[in-house]
Amino acid sequence: MKFYSGFSLSGEDVLFNPFLNHGDFCVSGFSYGCIKAVEYSLSAKTRIDKLQLFSPSFFNTQDEKFKRLQLMFYSKDKQTYIKNFLQNVSYPSSRDLSIYMKEGTYDQLHELLFYEWDKSKIMTLLQKGILIEVYLGEVDKIINTKIANEFFKSCGCEVYFFKSCGHILQ
Repeated sequence: MKFYSGFSLSGEDVLFNPFLNHGDFCVSGFSYGCIKAVEYSLSAKTRIDKLQLFSPSFFNTQDEKFKRLQLMFYSKDKQTYIKNFLQNVSYPSSRDLSIYMKEGTYDQLHELLFYEWDKSKIMTLLQKGILIEVYLGEVDKIINTKIANEFFKSCGCEVYFFKSCGHILQ
């Protein structure tokens, strides 16, 4: 199994143990890590049977102003930005994510915000025979899960929608 971590995180895969497929032919990612997992799967020369996307960082519908403001706030006070970000990631749970914190970079945040989820990429993966599972929390403070849900369902992915859960599905 290959797991890609979220922005400013490392080792948080343990949070998803109840859902993670630990098999040799599975690729998984959380939030920003979903981008990396998709891009890896598109170019992989090895066998992949399943792609698990936990709360993909889906910002397709956010305008340029929102994205630029996020980058500006990060640039002005990185520590406060990351602290607030991790609080929003853990909401509504009171889980302390600081044990998983690994400071993210401006370039990673830029990639996270400006990545365009493209239906043709998802369809390419599905045509390769890769089963795609998407896990979303109803009260996510990071992304609009209703829109993400519609997008991934329209692509033919298996989508699991957790009531009363946030970005970390708790």
